[in-house]
Amino acid sequence: MGWAPAVAYGEFVSTSSLSAALRDRHYLISPWPWRSSAFLAGTAIVSAPLAFGLWLVLLPFLVAGRQIYHGELPDPAVVVLTVIATGLLLGGAPLVALPVAALERRRLRLVDPRPLRVGNRLLDLAARFRDEATWRAVLYTLLLALLAPPILFGAFLALFAEALMVASPFGLGTWQFGTYEVHGGLASIPLCLLGVLLAPAWLYLAGALAAGHAVLLRRLLGAGDPLRDQLGEVAQSRARLADAFDAERRRIERDLHDGAQHRLTSLTLHLGMARLDLPDDSPASAPLGLAHSQAKELMVVLRDLVHGIRPQVLTDLGLPAALRELAASSPVPVTVDARIAARPPESIETTAYFVAAEALTNVAKHARATRAGVRVTGDGTRVELEIEDNGRGGADPSTGSGLTGLADRVAAAGGRLLLASPVGGPTLLRVELPCPR
Repeated sequence: MGWAPAVAYGEFVSTSSLSAALRDRHYLISPWPWRSSAFLAGTAIVSAPLAFGLWLVLLPFLVAGRQIYHGELPDPAVVVLTVIATGLLLGGAPLVALPVAALERRRLRLVDPRPLRVGNRLLDLAARFRDEATWRAVLYTLLLALLAPPILFGAFLALFAEALMVASPFGLGTWQFGTYEVHGGLASIPLCLLGVLLAPAWLYLAGALAAGHAVLLRRLLGAGDPLRDQLGEVAQSRARLADAFDAERRRIERDLHDGAQHRLTSLTLHLGMARLDLPDDSPASAPLGLAHSQAKELMVVLRDLVHGIRPQVLTDLGLPAALRELAASSPVPVTVDARIAARPPESIETTAYFVAAEALTNVAKHARATRAGVRVTGDGTRVELEIEDNGRGGADPSTGSGLTGLADRVAAAGGRLLLASPVGGPTLLRVELPCPR
């Protein structure tokens, strides 16, 4: 029996935060009630000057509102003070909220020692004003100034009443609870016992207030939703991988074009010259002619391979010309309508081109279409691409038609892919790609 409180206390010490401690049956015999009270006292000290300053700034608004409510135009002095107060609120609120937020994050350790994720602290002042975390700190500071004083005043009144009840038998003069008069002495012992019984309720009230404050503090002054941040990091890493893939593809294209293709051209030329120097009845003439023919065929294959990595016309003339060349080589008649005000970034052009190429390949292989159309528009901020055919429809990404790969490619560029393909057709594929500045 002698060890039970120590074991219980040891178990409670391992509780990670006040919110968890409130659900523990050993809360009242742990340090958490006192830590909660200290936290609330600190909140009162921080919120009092904030509330005074806020109401001082809001005073012109209150006066102007009162005059308007009574059907009067605000006085010129009130209008000037209101304009000044507006500037102070918009410009000065972040300057006040940031140090308050730093102090509150340190105070949070008193009731919630768990690590608190904080955003980038190395931003300059202009970036701070644009940062979402700054305005969350402003919201927290406003809530602290508006809500903390009345709530804490109510808690203080409850504590004061509790102290009077406990001390009532020891003679503090005559005072009154409603219609009940307290004169001290033995007659006040029932009131004293009631105060002792209500003391745990006040301690739980203090813990609940401190825990609620801690939750609000962590929600507004933390770095945001970890899951959302992780999803953002995944999206950024996927975009970096796509950029790295495009860079590697350009390197391979350059190596093939400048290295292998030139060497193969030189080899084909030398084989042709050697073939001219040999008489037709030479035993080496036939093998040399075959080697020359195979070298020329390999040149065609290599040229098509280089073109498939990134068409030269796309690099030189842009997306509209590359789409027209793609349409000209399609076995299905394709019309191209291109209206691009400004040339998009290279990565967006490449994505749009290969989406169109894969879509037209699917049209030729699976759609049984007699015609198709490609429409592309761009205003400098986004590119919209549509491929439509009059085929049989029923396109399904699960059938291995390449639509899943297209959707992944578009998503890696920060865009989205939409597909409408009812059975019987027509099929419309729409791609929307943002153009980052």
